[in-house]
Amino acid sequence: MSEGARKSYHQDLEELHGEMVRVAAMLVETIPQATQVLLDGNLGDADRIIQADDAFDERCFDLENRCYQLLALQQPVGRDLRQIIATNKTIGEVERSADLCANIAKAARRLYGHELDPKLRGLITQMSDQAQQLMRFAVDAFVESDAPLASALDDIDDLLDRLQTAFIAAIFESHVAGRTDLSVAVQLALIARFFERIGDHAVNIGEWVVYAATGELHNPVQRSKPQDTGEHVGA
Repeated sequence: MSEGARKSYHQDLEELHGEMVRVAAMLVETIPQATQVLLDGNLGDADRIIQADDAFDERCFDLENRCYQLLALQQPVGRDLRQIIATNKTIGEVERSADLCANIAKAARRLYGHELDPKLRGLITQMSDQAQQLMRFAVDAFVESDAPLASALDDIDDLLDRLQTAFIAAIFESHVAGRTDLSVAVQLALIARFFERIGDHAVNIGEWVVYAATGELHNPVQRSKPQDTGEHVGA
């Protein structure tokens, strides 16, 4: 590869990395926005988040294509190859997490007019905060190629899993006490799953960061099987 071609190649890599970070940062900010829509019952903002997901998907699709072009045209090896593969996989994790945010906004529309138990509202806020923190840590690990932080995400995710378990118990308790209708309880259980899945996607990003940095892969795809995601619940 000539010096000019190599310079262009590394510039393409840097641009891909930068755009990936910008898209991931948008996701990090969308998580609390979707949560606030749910808590406030704001139908206008719910529609805005749902509609914005199409443009988000297009940006992710464009990034994936750029990864494939680099792989096909430059035939990278070693760490460069791992970095492009990890970036491509990370794009998928980010895109599916954005779908989950849109699903939270869709659930807000279905729950419109229903008053939520204060305890449930508090747990929703905690799950949202933890999901956002996990995704922010994952993005930080990606930006800095920080394998130790990436490796720690699985342990950090345990708190979100515990919050989800506590939330399901609180839903059941509220329903039995007559404070939450069954249809509302079902929607809330789905919402808890959405937050939990965002955490899983953050952990997956961490696995790809470790792979890019070290070449070690711990099969993160098992966390992202389509039948287990819940990303595409209807409007």
